[in-house]
Amino acid sequence: MRRIDQATVQKILDAADIVEVVSDFVHLKRRGTSYLGLCPFHNERTPSFSVSKTKGICKCFSCGKGGSAVNFIMELEQMSYYDALKYLAKKYHIEIEEHEMSAEEREAANKRESLLAVNDFALNFFERTLQESNEGRTIGLGYFRERGINEAMQKRFHLGFSPEGRTTLRDEAVSKGFKEEFLIETGLCYRTDRGTVHDRFRGRVIFPVFTVSGKVVAFGGRTLRKDKDVAKYVNSPESVIYRKSYELYGLYQAKQAIVRKDKCILVEGYMDVISMHQSGVENVVASSGTSLTEGQIRLIHRFTENVTVIYDSDPAGIKASLRGIDMLLAEGLNVKVLLLPDGDDPDSFAQNHSSSEVEEYLAANETDFIAFKTRILLEGSGNDPIERSRVIQSVVRSISMIPDDITRTVYIGECGRSLGIDENVLRLQVAKYTAERREKEARDAERARNRVAAGLPAEPAQDDVVLQPSAPVRQAEPAAKPMNKFLIPYERDLVRYVVKYGMMYLCDCQIDEAGNTRPMSVIEYVDRELNNDNIVLSDDAFRTVFEASLRVASDAWMDDWTRFSAELEVKRAEMLRQGAERIRTSAADLSNLDALEQKMSEDVAEEIAAMADDFCQRYISKHLVSAIDDVVRTVSTDLVAHKHQLSKIHTKYAKIATERERLAELVPHAVYNLKEALVECDIRNVIENIREACKVNDIKRVEQLMLKQAELNEIKKELARYLGERVLSPKR
Repeated sequence: MRRIDQATVQKILDAADIVEVVSDFVHLKRRGTSYLGLCPFHNERTPSFSVSKTKGICKCFSCGKGGSAVNFIMELEQMSYYDALKYLAKKYHIEIEEHEMSAEEREAANKRESLLAVNDFALNFFERTLQESNEGRTIGLGYFRERGINEAMQKRFHLGFSPEGRTTLRDEAVSKGFKEEFLIETGLCYRTDRGTVHDRFRGRVIFPVFTVSGKVVAFGGRTLRKDKDVAKYVNSPESVIYRKSYELYGLYQAKQAIVRKDKCILVEGYMDVISMHQSGVENVVASSGTSLTEGQIRLIHRFTENVTVIYDSDPAGIKASLRGIDMLLAEGLNVKVLLLPDGDDPDSFAQNHSSSEVEEYLAANETDFIAFKTRILLEGSGNDPIERSRVIQSVVRSISMIPDDITRTVYIGECGRSLGIDENVLRLQVAKYTAERREKEARDAERARNRVAAGLPAEPAQDDVVLQPSAPVRQAEPAAKPMNKFLIPYERDLVRYVVKYGMMYLCDCQIDEAGNTRPMSVIEYVDRELNNDNIVLSDDAFRTVFEASLRVASDAWMDDWTRFSAELEVKRAEMLRQGAERIRTSAADLSNLDALEQKMSEDVAEEIAAMADDFCQRYISKHLVSAIDDVVRTVSTDLVAHKHQLSKIHTKYAKIATERERLAELVPHAVYNLKEALVECDIRNVIENIREACKVNDIKRVEQLMLKQAELNEIKKELARYLGERVLSPKR
């Protein structure tokens, strides 16, 4: 196996736009300078997932997950660092240059990568068999043509065919170097009672299942035999890479259309999705023949709040599927329902109508869930008051699932008017159902806690399952020493300035006795101050991040700054040229030409200076939030995402100074806050030693320690005088 060289890594990181990357998975809306959406890492109904284009990071302020584009892909798709880079390289059409892996790197290649590689091989095998083999063209293509599926849709959905041979796929995969165990684990093959390994999908047309990012994780196979003893559909079993309750067929192909139209159309089967796409209605996905799950619903909610569920005209099937409506409502989605004409399903309806006709029918016939559910359930009940009561209770129970108070109240009013029931009665019944559900959730949570306390595995309710499998949980580290805990807020504050503003100008530094100076950056100042007093950060994570910042500042900074400065000069010249040309063509008074050009020149200089400051500010954080080291990447992301709060002193003024504008004040204060905290730790240690010496009546030792305490108190007074009374220090 091979790894990506550093030059290519940097090219990928430079090209990756965090907003574009996250938008492939989450529907984002602009909020000021940032973007906001529903967090893909946990279940939420109110958006708390923030994406900052300028910082190049995303962050959920509820569950805390996020990071750079690389970290986001790693977390969401459970990829390794280098696989996430490959994903981004493919997205931005960057050619990857790799080097041979070391023995340690080769050993670290995990099972997930192997399973995905096996599925990629199978995908190509099935597609190639469909298009190139006599069996595939005769049987597989014949079936798709008979169903009206054109070549464009065959390629869009990567449709395929598995030959009749019992071991054809297995034999070719093994000959290519794939292990039999991975073929079995992905479900492409299975082991018989006799111990032989056979292909699972032989003689079937193939429908691959993709993740949101385009990774093939499963397959569905439909038999073309008329034999009733043969299952019509066979699907991949669940595995490390595939959890069927968290995947939607067609979402990879439909996600852009869903965001564009702000609506998801939900159907049942593979052919329903493909035919609807072929008709031009592309915001369509399917639950792949299984009952709709909460994981699938949360997946939809990441892209839109509006769902239209399409049912065919089979009343029994509709009644069995109504539970899905309640689940959609509970997630906070706006639900519409559409009933197709008798004898039609989404596949046949799309095949027999043009795109405009399908769109028009959808717009004219979709209805709210109350009218639909009431009509469906009341059919056949006649005038039976008991049955009518059950229908009303079922509809009211659905209304109780709606989390938003206003929406729920509106539906109560609508239900009361349509069914002729007093709204107060309905409101009381909704409150009853809501209370019952919350009581059940509390009992389930208590039961799970009791199982854990008894040493048994918890059995979480579906609501508690995250949308994507989370990264492996790290073992809890030993508790920090008391003094280390005391120092952590001070060290965090200082390292945050280094990560966020490390290469920005802070002050002038005297370089000789003649008084000559040179500019000093934030990271240079901090490093010098710590070295002067032999201070080493006590927290392992902050020390690791600080050392990584020093490496970034020393490795390529001068080359990168020289290159960027040259680009700025070219930009400055072009801006001056365009400005001068604009003034000469639009100025009405030539006598004022010099003043206009002077003002334009000052504006250009200010804009160029701002660009230079932005480059300096983002330089270290841009490298660290995408670092290969997990600790560096995670801690740096957290520090960059931290929202600085200005003190009340500064918010009294008309113009509020930003943190960046106050670096010359804040960074030295952060350094001296840490020094004062270290002195305080020394004083506490001395006091403890005095207490121990008194216990053994060691008078000489006590006198020495008291002198030491006096010296430390004097140092603390000096630091306090520097810091001043108005300096806000981290809480102790």
